[in-house]
Amino acid sequence: MQLDELRNRWRLEPQAEYRCDRNLNLYKTTTDPGLVTQAAVGLQLHITDIAPDGIQVLLCADAYPGWLRLGDADALTPAAHTYQAPTVDRHTIEQAIPAAIAFTQAAMATPNEYLWGGTVAPNYDCSGLMQAAFASVGVPLPRDSYQQEAFTARVDQSELQPGDLIFFGPPERTTHVALHLGDGRYIHSSGKDQGRNGIGIDSIVDLADPVSAAYAAQYRCSGRIVQGYKPQRP
Repeated sequence: MQLDELRNRWRLEPQAEYRCDRNLNLYKTTTDPGLVTQAAVGLQLHITDIAPDGIQVLLCADAYPGWLRLGDADALTPAAHTYQAPTVDRHTIEQAIPAAIAFTQAAMATPNEYLWGGTVAPNYDCSGLMQAAFASVGVPLPRDSYQQEAFTARVDQSELQPGDLIFFGPPERTTHVALHLGDGRYIHSSGKDQGRNGIGIDSIVDLADPVSAAYAAQYRCSGRIVQGYKPQRP
């Protein structure tokens, strides 16, 4: 499809915001099949470029970049207003935590598997599940686990509360995140390489289960969400 046809048919323009009318996949490049994230129906995105073989975008809620396939142009509608990140304080987050936990538990009860880049039901990656759970209660988070670690306030493992995030990975950078449920138990979406393929509950206290033991050996730190994320666009 030629660029002029794309713009005229779907009225797409660079540097404009659009609403997603269905769930959409974002990829690394116009041709790479690697999924980087997803955009749920209703989310807004900012078009940064229109190429002959794809549409480059930033998701407005987290400024995450990716490429849409041209075939998804029909799912974009001009946004009624420019995205404004909500102002969310710690008190509001505390009240929302039970519902965020319930979201993850409902996701676990639905047949699912781990999906790298997944942020839309039923298949999530670790940080995608955290982002989706808190987005469902009006608390925006950054996209990747290492970004979520940097965004949260450090708490000692002995001071963990339900709703805190637990981070795992090598010393260089976190690669996995989970949601603390209480008493050292946490819920997360875990891949086959760690002994599971989907959402489950493990513990940083009771290490009898091999999955819990494997993650305990990779524990980095824990963080508390004290505000909603407001991305800085490049």
